[in-house]
Amino acid sequence: MRWPSLAPSLWIGFTAALLCATYAFLYVPIVHVALASVSTNTMWPYPPRWSTAAYTALIHNRVYLEALMNSAIIGLATAVLSTAFATAAIFGLMRYPGRHRGKLLLLYLAPLFVADIVLGISTMVFTNLFMGIGGNLAVAILANAVRCFTYAFLIIAVQLYRYDWRLNDAAMVFGATPVQAFREVTLPLAAPALFSASLSTFILSFNNLEISFYLLGATPTLPAVAWGTLRYGIRPELFAVTTLINLAVILGFAAILISLKVGRHRRLTQAEEVRGLT
Repeated sequence: MRWPSLAPSLWIGFTAALLCATYAFLYVPIVHVALASVSTNTMWPYPPRWSTAAYTALIHNRVYLEALMNSAIIGLATAVLSTAFATAAIFGLMRYPGRHRGKLLLLYLAPLFVADIVLGISTMVFTNLFMGIGGNLAVAILANAVRCFTYAFLIIAVQLYRYDWRLNDAAMVFGATPVQAFREVTLPLAAPALFSASLSTFILSFNNLEISFYLLGATPTLPAVAWGTLRYGIRPELFAVTTLINLAVILGFAAILISLKVGRHRRLTQAEEVRGLT
């Protein structure tokens, strides 16, 4: 049995309608929350009556401010640790490949297939029962770093997959030490990838709920406070903090796109220089 063929115009219209519905489903709630955060009526801000009461309440809410500080500490520390270890791992695999390269790659990618809730529970059991350490920021940072390591590893690997190591060899031929070659040659070309990995891991750890919920206990983080607030009704501060987080994520992804374009330009310049040397 053959299905009746549709005209190309109908397929184009159907695809366009499906795309519009998908984007509306994803982004209309974000716009609604943003309007609610600057309106006197947060539940139905149409038409909006402009007010900054939600942001004023957020500034004077100590619970949200403490949670924001804890989430920022976790995000920054996780970004530094995961990016540093991912950089060392990817440079080791690319610069000095060996017969165990596949096994190491599988080990580095393993955290990607572990659910956050499983990682949070297993870390809590290990630290509490076997090490006698209660939940604290340091344990949460280490668990988030393990979770975000693979993401940083993949971002840096994609950016540096075609890196030409002859540039380092050429620099050392002219008297540079390996550290100087890394600092003067490799690091400028890898900077967009490192920035993208740091920003992505910061966002992932900042917004994580499962790991923080099991490892921090009564120490509040922003996702935990927002989740707890929903059980007692939606307050104006929640609209304000959600809008600020969405704005930060949008700006962060814009910065990532810009850094990737800068990295692409540097790779093209690098390729032209290598062709000139050869």
